[in-house]
Amino acid sequence: MSERAHHPDADPSAGGGPVGPLTGVRVVELAGIGPGPFAAMMLADLGADVIRVDRATDVDPAAFGTPHPDLLNRGRRSVAVDLKSPGGREAARAVIGGADALIEGFRPGVTERLGLGPADCLAANPRLVYGRMTGWGQDGPLAPHAGHDIDYLALTGALHGIGRAGERPVPPMNLLGDFGGGGMMLALGVVAALYAVRAGAPGQVVDAAIVDGVSVLSTMIHSLRGAGRWQDPRGVNLLDGGAPFYDTYECADGRHLAVGALEPRFYDELVRRTGFPLPGDDAPERADPANWPALRAAWARLFRTRTRDEWTALLGDSDACVAPVLDWAEAPRHPHLAARRVFVEHAGATQPAPAPRFSGTPTALRRPPPHPGEHTDEVLAEAGLAADRIAALRAAGAIA
Repeated sequence: MSERAHHPDADPSAGGGPVGPLTGVRVVELAGIGPGPFAAMMLADLGADVIRVDRATDVDPAAFGTPHPDLLNRGRRSVAVDLKSPGGREAARAVIGGADALIEGFRPGVTERLGLGPADCLAANPRLVYGRMTGWGQDGPLAPHAGHDIDYLALTGALHGIGRAGERPVPPMNLLGDFGGGGMMLALGVVAALYAVRAGAPGQVVDAAIVDGVSVLSTMIHSLRGAGRWQDPRGVNLLDGGAPFYDTYECADGRHLAVGALEPRFYDELVRRTGFPLPGDDAPERADPANWPALRAAWARLFRTRTRDEWTALLGDSDACVAPVLDWAEAPRHPHLAARRVFVEHAGATQPAPAPRFSGTPTALRRPPPHPGEHTDEVLAEAGLAADRIAALRAAGAIA
């Protein structure tokens, strides 16, 4: 593996062939929030040339060339367009006409009313992959209505399964819905459809709904339920915090350890290294869930005898399957993540590096997040608009 493959933030101008497996693919992103920008970020990280279409009203030329804080927008250029104006739609169509894929995250029917729906865009560009990101999907009773990550998790059953036994469900931030079941699924769908186009298929619509994606992510739980190995009450199962050997524990300093010693041999390693149990405590058979409350209490007493970092020094370099629960600031400095450069600094911001990694077409962080409209003239000129036409559109307020 080359040095550039080891360093995801390597300078792509350093030579050595294409950067990222999607080099040469152009994607247009109609600006939105959350899962749509995440999908666009993933495609840009993989080498695609992503053009973000921002609102003309969001432009502040004084900010051009300065850092923009939204890391989800990294890796692309921005044009600023008023999509409600005829001139703005003309500019957008010019950019879309030369694209391989488009991503939008509006409610169903919005782009159709703007004249930028799938029928309009595919008529002009039959090979276009038209990616649509919503929570509820393009059809169904809830499709016209608003929602957020927590609502989509609630409807799929996933939220029901997250939380402590006998307590209310806990939203897992918006990582599971917006980004796992939403943006990641959209990125996968777009890449799959692009592969089909390269094989000779026409362009098509990718309907990525968070309710669909989260349901797919929960396939294993449905399988375990069907086999009688998963109970519906939350917090009582093997992987939901019910098992004392797959849980978190508070240490002497108030910080926490994550224990994932599922397999007997890993649990045996944990017992051997810690000297479990403390004098006076029992070590009941772990295979019987009836013993789990007593077993958890015994482990909790043991882990409170040392600090998190003391336990990490004892257990971290072993097969005991224990890791310190790091906070956001600590994570980039962990020796393993630092060795793999899981976090990198680019354009003055520490951030997660692109993933996954490729031996032949290494990824790179090529551009910082743009300010709205920072590349309007550049991109529209590439799309074939003459300088006087760009000036006229700007004078009319159609672009900024």
